[in-house]
Amino acid sequence: MMGSELDDADQIEIPCVVMRGGTSKALFFRSRDLPAPGRDRDNLLKRAMGTPDETQIDGMGGARLNTSKVAIVDPSERPDADVDYTFAQVEIGSDRIGYEGNCGNISSAVGPFAIDEGLVRATEPVTTVRIHNTNTGTILVARVPVAGARARVFGECAIPGVPGTGAEILMDYAGTIGAATGRLLPTGTAIETVHLDDGRVFQTSVCDVANPCVFIEASAFGLRGDESPEQIESDAALIAATEEIRGRVGQALGFWPDWRTGDLPAMPMIVLVGRSADDAPSDMHARLLYLRRCHPTMAGTGAICLAAASRIAGTLVQRVLSERHRGGADVLRIGHPGGTLDVRVVAQDDGRAFQALGFPRTARRLMSGSICIPRTLGS
Repeated sequence: MMGSELDDADQIEIPCVVMRGGTSKALFFRSRDLPAPGRDRDNLLKRAMGTPDETQIDGMGGARLNTSKVAIVDPSERPDADVDYTFAQVEIGSDRIGYEGNCGNISSAVGPFAIDEGLVRATEPVTTVRIHNTNTGTILVARVPVAGARARVFGECAIPGVPGTGAEILMDYAGTIGAATGRLLPTGTAIETVHLDDGRVFQTSVCDVANPCVFIEASAFGLRGDESPEQIESDAALIAATEEIRGRVGQALGFWPDWRTGDLPAMPMIVLVGRSADDAPSDMHARLLYLRRCHPTMAGTGAICLAAASRIAGTLVQRVLSERHRGGADVLRIGHPGGTLDVRVVAQDDGRAFQALGFPRTARRLMSGSICIPRTLGS
């Protein structure tokens, strides 16, 4: 691990960049500036965020899951990739950091970071960056607008949940099928029935593109699917039921031996889906639950998985689509708490492959410098 010349007796300074990607924010590092993967690295990253603490007041985290993220980016040795990118989700009140999946929003900042750090040669007007996500072993493609050998910041692309506009980065996830399980439909069926301890039975659709997701109709819980995150998080019975569903599905897929042990890793995610009115600006409602919290907008990987599932015959995602969109329009408009996210999705072979699967994002470098870490960590 490399420290700064300004290191003093109490703290060490580590090179760090803060970037917004889509509706999330993360600390970006190079591996050479961190301890090797393992406990020392994990402790350092948690300390950088101020975890465990619900306020994260003594770190860089913003007390929300979408601002408590880390990206580690380095040149790739793979012939089909330009950079390797490892994503870490730092929990807030719990003393835990997870590497189980990827973040679609933070992924959109990897290309600009790699270009600005000189890891990828900039080519005007658009530089294609092939990103190997080490969490899932899949390849993402970012098409980043550049000017003067730097990623562009200003543009006309607007994203619900982000003030103003920015330069449009096109993200392509067509190569992320089976990211965690190797299968588009990990259970082998479009509909999977889950039985709970209290006797209730729920129908789900489990899909694995970008990240594995368990889709449940919001109406199964007496909801419409357009409820606010606060309404959903305040319903303890709902959170408990969705966590049991997630736990049982994860156990069936071999993600963990016993769902009752509690404190389960973040993947798969739960997505509640509901039908939009025919005159609504969205094709369907979606509320994504992640580590027992409702996402304030929509996780990028969740949106990708949702769009893929909407093109697979027999899934309940396809079932809740309003009639005029079941024919397979090239864009799925997902209604989320922050607005509407458009995902371009062009399916092939009855939804088993995708010619196009992605969305536009914006990203911006917020800070470049170093982060101070107390030496009491001992690394």
